[in-house]
Amino acid sequence: MKLHLVNRSSLKNNAFSAKLNRYPYFLKTWHYHPELELVSVIKSTGTRFIGDHIGKFEPGDLVLIGKNLPHMWHNEEAYLDPNSTLMAEAIAVHFREDFLGETFFSLPEMRTINGLLTRSRRGLYFKNIPADILDSVHEVLLLEGFKKTMSFLALLERLAHHKTVEYLASERFVDSFKGSAHQNLVQVYEHVYKNFDQPITLNEIAALAHMNPSAFSRYFKRVNRMTFSRYLNEIRIGYACKLLLEAKYNIATVCYDAGFNNISNFNRQFKAIKGMSPSTFIKKYETAVP
Repeated sequence: MKLHLVNRSSLKNNAFSAKLNRYPYFLKTWHYHPELELVSVIKSTGTRFIGDHIGKFEPGDLVLIGKNLPHMWHNEEAYLDPNSTLMAEAIAVHFREDFLGETFFSLPEMRTINGLLTRSRRGLYFKNIPADILDSVHEVLLLEGFKKTMSFLALLERLAHHKTVEYLASERFVDSFKGSAHQNLVQVYEHVYKNFDQPITLNEIAALAHMNPSAFSRYFKRVNRMTFSRYLNEIRIGYACKLLLEAKYNIATVCYDAGFNNISNFNRQFKAIKGMSPSTFIKKYETAVP
């Protein structure tokens, strides 16, 4: 799963872009770009990867992804079937932080939107979003010129005041990923996301960073404020939660699909990271769903 930098230099001729993406399935490409991205899912289901966050997506979801935050949308297997007639559809708005000028969002009147853009560095999932906000995203897609810009500003203002928002990527992921100082970890993150459901040894991962295992362990812990094994387990448990929430798999199946080689270790790591057992997690989710 190579990490791709997406070039949207065409935005230099536009303040921002709004596009309706409609494909048999979303491209499984782990990528990042300097533009922020607002995504409104219209059709299809699957798994979203945003930084070190793994979760399911479905129609009605609205997510704001900060600049240079790696992400990917992966549809469920049914969409990948060559004979499938299913379609994946989403509206994506791409814009730079300075799309209205370098100082525009520094104005006192823009402080709420400026705060929203700052918070987006970790990725934001807007829960319980009302239908009229989703309609506003569609309106931005249809309008042109001045009206399009004003409509988008009004949309950002409403999102800045929305109360039920979930941060996606962890603070430590964002801190460790940004800048060129830790570019030798980029291949490590790529390898983990591609192979977290398979055995991964410290020796092979250290080799990707061109370090010996002990030096890599110290370096990774200093950058991420956790050991590599803890980081790997958090990725695996995040994926396990996604599978459990889909309610299609039993705990034993999830254990092995997430990369663990025995149930007891899976249960131990799940409790250490989520603060509860997998079965309690399932019950808690079931009681929260009407």
